[in-house]
Amino acid sequence: LNVIEEKFVLDTLAGCIEYKSLLDVVVNAFFVRDGRYCLISERNLYTVICYLATFQLEELGLQHFSRIVKSLDTAKMQKFLRFFFNTLYLNTWIKDEWSQFYDSLYVKENWTDPLLRWQPKVQQLIEQLTDKLSNRTTTIKTPTVTQPEEFNLTVPKPRAIPIPLPIPVLEKRQPVPPSTYKPPKEKKQLEEIKRKNWRKAEIRSIICVCKGDFFFLNSLLEQGTFLTGREVVPFLPQYLEVVWELVLSQYFEELQIDNIPIKLNAAAILREGALYQRKMEQELKRIENLLRGAGDPSEFLEWQKQMRGKDMEEQLAEIECRRLQGKLSHEEAVLAHQNVIQENKKKADLMREEKAEMMHQYAEKRLQEQKEMRELVEQVVEGHKNAKQAKIKLQKYKQQIVQEVCEENRELLRQALEEEEEKLRKRYELIQQIRAIESLPSLRHKFVDLTETGGHGLICEMSIVELRERLALLREAQKAAEEKKRDQIIHEKQAKEQLLLDKLDQISLFRAELGRAAALKQEEKKLKSQSGERPMKDERILNLQKKIVEKTMERKKQAELL
Repeated sequence: LNVIEEKFVLDTLAGCIEYKSLLDVVVNAFFVRDGRYCLISERNLYTVICYLATFQLEELGLQHFSRIVKSLDTAKMQKFLRFFFNTLYLNTWIKDEWSQFYDSLYVKENWTDPLLRWQPKVQQLIEQLTDKLSNRTTTIKTPTVTQPEEFNLTVPKPRAIPIPLPIPVLEKRQPVPPSTYKPPKEKKQLEEIKRKNWRKAEIRSIICVCKGDFFFLNSLLEQGTFLTGREVVPFLPQYLEVVWELVLSQYFEELQIDNIPIKLNAAAILREGALYQRKMEQELKRIENLLRGAGDPSEFLEWQKQMRGKDMEEQLAEIECRRLQGKLSHEEAVLAHQNVIQENKKKADLMREEKAEMMHQYAEKRLQEQKEMRELVEQVVEGHKNAKQAKIKLQKYKQQIVQEVCEENRELLRQALEEEEEKLRKRYELIQQIRAIESLPSLRHKFVDLTETGGHGLICEMSIVELRERLALLREAQKAAEEKKRDQIIHEKQAKEQLLLDKLDQISLFRAELGRAAALKQEEKKLKSQSGERPMKDERILNLQKKIVEKTMERKKQAELL
């Protein structure tokens, strides 16, 4: 470098080091906002440009500054200059940040105001860079393809043919043993055990059916066969004695089970005793009414039972009718579905014809829309010619709005600063008062006399010694109350146990009587069931069954036609 250029470079380096704090404010903000995707290694480049624009623009002149900027990357310089020469940023946060290092009046007169004066001319430079970016054509360098070369390798000699190895002769294997194709003995044993268990289960099922009826079992044994779930199985003589033994043992076991006492808890005993007590009171009341001349409700209860039986039969018939009606509606729904399929086929043919006609109309409409679109594009191209003037007017209007907003923000910031200073002053005074209170000496040791009161001026005040004496008296009184309560609980428990024993005696008597009454009712029920007849089917059910058969035949014919 010559002397002038060397002096310029040294001055620039010294200025960047001297005003590093001011330049870092702008460069750091640029990397946070507009330069998020820029490289950190380019930080020194933006620092030098910021220094030249702030401190050396008057000496260099716009022409020399423009030559320096245009010699660098166009996109990076356009982005940084647009950020740095933003009027709103210069008037607000850049000025405030620089005022933290230097006097605000000095910053305004020497740095921000000159930058604002140069802003219109620098804006023209930014527009030139923007136009250069929009008209730039990217040239892609085609890399040279590497041409491979063959290796100079020695030609291997042909390999000799190896001598074939002799084929080994396999040894003669032993034949497969015949036991491989025979079923194992364990399988036969398992089948025999299974068959015996099946016989025992069939015998037990007969015993369960008989339920101690020796005459019915004897008739089965005389016939020599019995019907199982799968087939008629003959009786074998060796099973007769086993059957009789099992029947007799089960019968006597049932007799023993009926006599086993059941252990009840206190709640169950009282509940059952109250139940039997209510039944006894109802029976006494019924007998008293009979003695007074009231009628016996047994006939009415019998009539009521018969009517309920008839109602039950009618309900069963109604349920069967509903089931058959549901089946009939299913057959009708199948027929309706088949009719709908035929109608859908006809509608599909009509829709195909309509679709072809609509496609033809759509093609004509599409051609018409394309013609209208061409006319609209021509109108838009004409409108873009006048857009540049409107853009300039809009830019001036925005600049005016920004200046007004900057003035309002400056006033709001001043008010906020005053309020914050007032808060800090009040906080400082409060801290001074707290520190003065904490600096006062305090008594750490206090001597306590257990016989003296607190001296708070209350009627209920007492010393700790008196409090301990009263607590001891209260504990003695509490122990006496607990002893008294314990004796009372023991007497109540003995009375309750005596009551439960009386209730158990009463329950055993009632159970014996109810068992005899239940046996008599069971015998009467068996006699009535033997003399009963099967009810005839309802006429509605028969009619519905006929209709279902007719609809089924009709549906099958319709399916064959389809």
